Amino acid sequence: MTTTRPAAEAPDRRPEPVSDPLPGPLVGVDWLAGRLGEPGLVVFDASVGAHRGAARRIPGARPFDLDGALSDHDAPAPHTMPAAAAFEETLRALGVDDTSTVVVYDGAGVYSSARAWWMLRAMGFDRAAVLDGGLPAWTAAGLPVAPGGPAYEGPRGSFTARPRPGLLVDHAAVGAALADPGALVLDARTRGRFTGAAPEPRPGLRGGHMPGAVNLPFGDLQRGDGRMRPAGELGEVFAASTGGRERLYFSCGSGVTACVLALGATLAGYGELAVYDGSWTDWAMRPELPAVTGRRE
Repeated sequence: MTTTRPAAEAPDRRPEPVSDPLPGPLVGVDWLAGRLGEPGLVVFDASVGAHRGAARRIPGARPFDLDGALSDHDAPAPHTMPAAAAFEETLRALGVDDTSTVVVYDGAGVYSSARAWWMLRAMGFDRAAVLDGGLPAWTAAGLPVAPGGPAYEGPRGSFTARPRPGLLVDHAAVGAALADPGALVLDARTRGRFTGAAPEPRPGLRGGHMPGAVNLPFGDLQRGDGRMRPAGELGEVFAASTGGRERLYFSCGSGVTACVLALGATLAGYGELAVYDGSWTDWAMRPELPAVTGRRE
């Protein structure tokens, strides 16, 4: 295990990386529990909605606030990615270095944590993973929790945003994908919302889906306990939906659970992936863009 910094060391030197690299984009609670507190490890709570600011957290967890500073509130759709400079500043204020190892969890299982992971990837940071099963899996394993504390007040980090074009895309890119026989748009919403049988949670937003999109509810990628299904099973799920296409675009309500599909596809071995930032909310707010209802176009 990495040792702590000697007292005589220069105060501006950053912590060494954790003792071994991440095994992939998903880690289990045992992996995290065995390394909790190591220098260079940053644990983020990316919970949203009712789970945001919960009364308990994994010890030392810092807030990755998707309902707050880590979304662009000037954008018309919720949870829109902030500009690179704003993202960089927020991550630095949260103590993240370019050499940090980041593990993200949420209070629902694997839900909004995948959004945080994909955002980090979109900003050029690959030393990040999602905690499989999130806080429910952590507590089910009998691991310690701490009270939901104040905002992070530790030293600033040196994180550098290096945006990767194409990981987060707009409606124009999705429209082009819908017309491309080699690409596929997968929608992570529930079947009722996809078909238009169930109303959208945002008042006044039209229902249905993009013509040509295929429904793959994000819950289909998970076990009953909220953990992700094994890679082999995920491969079978995607194979049944993609028809052999490997260039995949993901959408949902506002770009959050679309990232669960991105995580699942990554675990299944797919590499050409993009998330529609704004997702159905952005598409449905544009009256010039088509929408259909029912199971088939």
